Amino acid sequence: MKESKDLKTEVWKMARKAKEASCLLARFSTDTKNAALREMAEGLERARDLLIEENGKDLAAGEKAGLSLPMMDRLRLTPALIRGMADGLREVTHLPDPVGEVVKMWRRPNGLMVGRMRIPIGVIGIIYESRPNVTADAAGLCLKSGNCVILRGGSEAAHSNHAIAQILQNALVETGIPADAIQVLPHPGREAMREMLQLEDSIDLVIPRGGEELIRFVTTHSKIPVIKHYKGICHIFVDEDADLEMAARICLNAKVQRPGVCNAMETLLVHEKVAERFLPRIAELLTEAGVELRGCDRTRRILSHVGEATEKDWSEEYLDLILSIRVVDGIEEAMSHIESYGSLHTEAIVTSDYSNAQRFLREVNSSCVLVNASTRFNDGFELGLGSEIGISTSKLHAFGPMGLEELTTTKFIVYGEGQIRN
Repeated sequence: MKESKDLKTEVWKMARKAKEASCLLARFSTDTKNAALREMAEGLERARDLLIEENGKDLAAGEKAGLSLPMMDRLRLTPALIRGMADGLREVTHLPDPVGEVVKMWRRPNGLMVGRMRIPIGVIGIIYESRPNVTADAAGLCLKSGNCVILRGGSEAAHSNHAIAQILQNALVETGIPADAIQVLPHPGREAMREMLQLEDSIDLVIPRGGEELIRFVTTHSKIPVIKHYKGICHIFVDEDADLEMAARICLNAKVQRPGVCNAMETLLVHEKVAERFLPRIAELLTEAGVELRGCDRTRRILSHVGEATEKDWSEEYLDLILSIRVVDGIEEAMSHIESYGSLHTEAIVTSDYSNAQRFLREVNSSCVLVNASTRFNDGFELGLGSEIGISTSKLHAFGPMGLEELTTTKFIVYGEGQIRN
């Protein structure tokens, strides 16, 4: 009981320190924040050997615990990855600072000038698994957008995360910013996370990054608003007027380039009028790339060698070289399928029909909808945000890749000349 009480007090104190630091952080100039980011980058590079040593402890523990090869790969820090973390922080210095930007102004009939100004959200809790580089990436984006951050990484990366965080905090102190602007929850167990999720008076937003189980746990237990991204069930619809060579290139890229990411295609929808021409070609390309194909009855009448797609397959995020295929009557059935089985992540249409393209853009309500392009472009860097902290499939307050602007909110500002309300 005492241990539980002490844990609760420790987490509460961390959150209060972050809240107090957030009031100070909002006052720092862009130049000061950029100086801190550059110092963070240099600190990571100077401490490369230490980081690899601490990461080695995590890798040894992970091997002993029987972590899968993909998990071990995500956990591993190499000199190239450390340089990548540092370069990522330097890139953030080149992004426009959203804090203080006035995004709109208008004059009222009584002469008042009314506007909206971007401000930091305040304190953000980020809960993530495996990848130690998220510690630096998330801290850099939160700092540039004027937010304090409490980071809760997985137990498998505890040594790596704490070493990275210590370097980042030292850089803050060097540039006069409170060290409490970046903190790592020292207890990776779920009990500490539960305590953190109750602190609605100190933490303004929680962003979980990881598997669906983690995100559902956070959503269930949090009193704080949560930006959710359960899974990416992404579709491409090949319309009857599609350029089929273009469609083949797009579909191959969307499935094969990186099958284990959330914006990879998981289901291919093909208009019945082009199915007999398109499916044999795309099946050949995908099979050569090692993709296991599963199809509906109409698909299997054309591709007799593919496996059967069950009802479960339409809702599956494979994150692997597996693809479900369905032949549909047209755009209505394609959009109905997406509405039933999609996860509001990413959808694309390949078509030469302007009317169908515009209809798909208007009526499909995922966070990113593309015409004649791969689903793999739903990414902060690829969309010109510079960087991202994750992809939100919640519609409040951000939807899609979350860059610096999505880590701010807006307040109303009003200029008057002595007006009073009648």
